[in-house]
Amino acid sequence: MLVQGTEGLLADRAVARVVERLRENDPETERVDLEAATYEAGMLSVATSPSLFGEAKVVILRGAEACSDAFVTDMVAYAEAPDPGTTVVVVHGGGQRGKKMLDAIRRSGAPVVACEPVKKDADRAAFVLAEFRAASRRIDQAAVRALVEALGNDLRELASACSQLVTDTTGSVTVAVVDRYYGGRVEATGFRVADEAVAGNTGEAVALLRHALDTGADPVPLVAALAMKLRALAKVAAMRGSGGPSAKELGLAPWQIDRAKRELNRWTPEGLAAAILAVAQADEEVKGGGRDPVFAVERAVLTVARSSGR
Repeated sequence: MLVQGTEGLLADRAVARVVERLRENDPETERVDLEAATYEAGMLSVATSPSLFGEAKVVILRGAEACSDAFVTDMVAYAEAPDPGTTVVVVHGGGQRGKKMLDAIRRSGAPVVACEPVKKDADRAAFVLAEFRAASRRIDQAAVRALVEALGNDLRELASACSQLVTDTTGSVTVAVVDRYYGGRVEATGFRVADEAVAGNTGEAVALLRHALDTGADPVPLVAALAMKLRALAKVAAMRGSGGPSAKELGLAPWQIDRAKRELNRWTPEGLAAAILAVAQADEEVKGGGRDPVFAVERAVLTVARSSGR
């Protein structure tokens, strides 16, 4: 099996599932772990050789994205004639290193598990829902959003937060519960600033922005959060016209679309255009095109908040 991609949590879980299923069939399955970066010729042959008492084997080969030349040579040969009594799992973190080996594994017909980064908020929200569903627990949609906004950039941290909430709480997880555990994280994020600005709450948006900056937030992701919020509004606004994109084509979760529809009730096309232009200007300035990134992001927040309702 080839487990390939840069998302380490998904790769770890894929390997764990393989080992778990093998040991369900044979509790005596022997596990062997090897590092591809320090691999020396012949190690795979030794690892996959029959056990003394004939137990099944699973060999985990990690770090194949930094593999040695000997690893590539041995894996190409093994892929052509694998041992039917042994399961070999190659974990490759992405990139082109070992391409010959990757091609050989795919040609062999081995299963491939893709572990690519989860980049969209909609996909992170689906991940959170799946975590709670697997634990037979309920979580409100608003609580899902709050959790994604607080921890969504790091899937491993997001999974850990889900686990903590499942373990430490009872009943349905609400926004209040998420705020109790992660309120400080949510409060200082650009997403919260963007929400208040889009709602036209100028004072609250600026206060949250200054708190975020005072606690070490960088202007670049703060502007990015504003841009993401306005893009969602613009996408949903485009749905209103005939021939506009469908909800599926927008790449947004249903709750994001519903929220954007409610928020658009206080926006005019002219106001939305002015806000988008202001954020585009701020984006250029915080990335080196201006002298004062803090001033640039504050001006953008003020413009967005004041454009709401125009």
